[in-house]
Amino acid sequence: MSAPAGGARRTFWRRALWGLVWPRRRERIQPTISGVVLIGLSMGIGTAAYNSASNILFIALALLLSCLILSGVLAWLNLRGVDWRLEVKPPLRAGQEAEVSLLLANRKRFLPTYALWFEFAAGPYEKREPSRPESTITAKGIDVWATLSRAEAALSRGTVHLRTRLDPGGSAGLDWAFTPERRGLVRIELRGVGSLFPFGFLRKLTGTEITRDVPVWPAPVEYRRLMGAAPRRPEGDLRRARIGNEGDVIGLRHYATGDSHRLVHWKASARKRRLLIRQFSSQNSDACSIWLRTDAALWRRPEQFEVMVSLAATLAQDLFRAGRLQSTAIDGTRQIPARRLADLESFLDRLAVVAPTQLPGTPPEGEPAPARPRVNVMTFEPEGTRGVAAYVNGSKTAAT
Repeated sequence: MSAPAGGARRTFWRRALWGLVWPRRRERIQPTISGVVLIGLSMGIGTAAYNSASNILFIALALLLSCLILSGVLAWLNLRGVDWRLEVKPPLRAGQEAEVSLLLANRKRFLPTYALWFEFAAGPYEKREPSRPESTITAKGIDVWATLSRAEAALSRGTVHLRTRLDPGGSAGLDWAFTPERRGLVRIELRGVGSLFPFGFLRKLTGTEITRDVPVWPAPVEYRRLMGAAPRRPEGDLRRARIGNEGDVIGLRHYATGDSHRLVHWKASARKRRLLIRQFSSQNSDACSIWLRTDAALWRRPEQFEVMVSLAATLAQDLFRAGRLQSTAIDGTRQIPARRLADLESFLDRLAVVAPTQLPGTPPEGEPAPARPRVNVMTFEPEGTRGVAAYVNGSKTAAT
C-alpha cells in the first residue's frame, strides 16, 4: 500500500529544512565579504534595537535577517535539480591540449538556474591497493604530508563559469582545456560546484565525486629514418611480384608518393573523396612487428626510457598509416595483430602505462640481449646517453 501524498510532502519539506540547517557531506555555505558586513551590521542594529526598544530598528533587523535567510534558500534552490555529466574527448597526448566537456541539465519545472561555476582538477593517477591509515604526527606522517603536497602541486586546476541562464528542462555544455605534462593514467575530476546567487552574501559550494580515468599516450617524437635498411621480403614473394601475381587484396590504404596508379581503387576513392590504394598479400610481407622490451637493466636512464616509448608510439602510428604494421608485443606477451585502428589504440594505451621492469634471465651488463627468433621484428636499444635506435633484422632503421 502506497503512502499518502500529504505524508510524502511533509517528508520532503522536513528533509529540505533539515538540509538547510545541517548540510550534507561535501556541502558547505560560506559568507562572502559582503555577507560578513551584513551579519556585522545585523548584530549592531539588533543590539541598538534591544537597547532603545525602537520598532524601526527591529523592522530593519528583520529585513536584514530575512535577506540573509532568503539568500541561503535561493542558493539551495538554484543548485537543486541540476544534473551534470563529465565527458572526455580521447585521445589524450602528453604535451598537447586536451578538452573536457561538462553536460548540464536542469530538471526543475519552473525555476531556472543562474551563475554557477565548476572546479576541475586533473593529475597523474596510479592504480594501487589503499594503504593503511597513518598518523601525521609521526615521522612517517611527515612523509605522508610531503607526498600529498607533491600530488597537489602536480594537479592541473581550472574553473569554468556558466554565463547564461539554464532554463527549466534545458541543457547546456561547458568545455575545460588542460595540457597533460607526461604519459600515464590521468584522473580528471569535477571537484565542486559553486554559486553566489542571488545576492552574493553567501557562497554555496557542493562537492562531487565524478571522476574519469583516461590514459595519456606518449608524445610524438622526431626521428631519423635510415633508408638503407628495410624489412626483408621472402624470395617467393619477390618471384610472385615479378610475374605480376600479387596475391589477394587484403585491404585499402591511403595513397603515398611513389605508389603506382594501377593500384588505385577508384570506386572506394570516389566514395571517400581521397585516393585509396589496394593492398595485396604479397605487399604485406614488407610489414614489421614491433617488440618492446622494458628491461630495467637495459634502460637505466628514465629519460631515455621515455624517449624509447615515444619513438615506439610514433613508429607504430607511421607504420600503421602506411599499412606496414603487422603486430605488436611488449616483453614476453604474445604478438597482437594490428589489423584495425582499435588494435593500434590498444597498443598506445599499453604504452601509456608501461614502466621499466626487472625481467627474469636478464643478461649481465655489457652483453647483448638475445634477439627474438622472428623475421622483420623491430626492437629498440639505447644509443649513447640520450638517443634510442630501432633495429629490424639487425639493421638500424630509425634513430632519435
